[in-house]
Amino acid sequence: MSLFPRSAFGQTVFFVGALLLLNQIVSYITVTLYVFKPTFEQVNLMLAKQVKTVFIDWEEGVEVNDELSEKFFEITGIEVMTQRQAYINGLDRAKEYSLLSQSMSEQLNGSARVRISQGDPIVYWVEAPQAPGYWVRVPLTGLSEAKLEFLVFYLSSIGFLSVLGGWWFARHLNRPLKALQMAAGRVGVGDFSTRLVERGSTEVIEVTRAFNQMSKGIAELENDRRLLMAGVSHDLRTPLTRIRLATEMMADEEDYLKEGIIDDIEDMNAIIDQFIEYLRHHHSGQMSPEDLNALVEDVVQAEKKHKRTISFIKEQDVPKVLMNSVALKRVLTNMIENAIRYSDDAIEVSTHYSARTKEVMIKVKDRGPGIPEAELESVFEPFKQGDQARGSEGSGLGLAIIKRIVTTHGGRVKLRNRNGGGLSAEVVLPTCNT
Repeated sequence: MSLFPRSAFGQTVFFVGALLLLNQIVSYITVTLYVFKPTFEQVNLMLAKQVKTVFIDWEEGVEVNDELSEKFFEITGIEVMTQRQAYINGLDRAKEYSLLSQSMSEQLNGSARVRISQGDPIVYWVEAPQAPGYWVRVPLTGLSEAKLEFLVFYLSSIGFLSVLGGWWFARHLNRPLKALQMAAGRVGVGDFSTRLVERGSTEVIEVTRAFNQMSKGIAELENDRRLLMAGVSHDLRTPLTRIRLATEMMADEEDYLKEGIIDDIEDMNAIIDQFIEYLRHHHSGQMSPEDLNALVEDVVQAEKKHKRTISFIKEQDVPKVLMNSVALKRVLTNMIENAIRYSDDAIEVSTHYSARTKEVMIKVKDRGPGIPEAELESVFEPFKQGDQARGSEGSGLGLAIIKRIVTTHGGRVKLRNRNGGGLSAEVVLPTCNT
């Protein structure tokens, strides 16, 4: 999995954060090279001169004069210790610095070693080439660790505030894009009422304006389509009604014709209803949180009019689902009636809740002939019908209507062939806890 963010907001924060991090690294390096290094080199030079003063009359093999050492310490604060005394006073906790040792060696004209003990004050330890085995202890009271900590705290605070400012800037920059994304999602499920405020950069304002115009155009097109469908439906139903009335007045000896005509009229009315249902949008403005188990139970009880065994296995404590109950009842009714049409055995309806994904699933299982695996996805296409699609009757819009309604609810629908024969129709819906 790539660590690089894919969203515009994440990428902006990433680039701003990377730029600020690079800036902090450069700042640390600059401070080290042009503040700390010159300071310590200057201190090293001064200490080298003091060490020369300590050993100005030193002769190799001569021990340090304790009286002279104490007097020198009272005046300068610098002590000369043997290796053993130095370790007792903290030499073992001091860190050796090769660069400072090299610089000190150049000043003292021989091999010198420099160690530094962190504390308050910082202590400089120098082993001079004039007195191997002896250590000069120099406390640096003017350069304390607290000052270094303050500098580190200052640079860290600046870095944190810079990243925080970059995050706020990226969030402000991407807020119109986030609103555009959410509005596009609502348009995708049939809600064309959203109008975005045109704000942000010039490019974002232009995109927002184009989106508002597109949404308005789609809404007008949808209204025209509904009006056209309503007119077609009315114009078709009027002659069908007249044909039905004329058929009812046919003589009794023509009953064999009457029944066929009436059946055809009812089929045509059902097809018109399916066309209207397919074109109807059930957007989020018509939805409210409701009990899914209660809705499924109502539909199951209503479908028992077909004199078929329909069992309902429900999972308890299922959270409420944001739904259009009329539309969702249509989905479940279509699923159960398909199962009744293609199966003579008992039908099982069940609900399942996943706490991990915060989704609820409705399953309708039958023991019918099933659907070939290659057609399980294509059967949701409008006008897909035929024996292989289990939809040879009607207009071929039943499964397309189911998918459209489920999609407007933010869910998904899937068909699976069961082991041993039969079909399982599954609808997955997000709960109100998401």
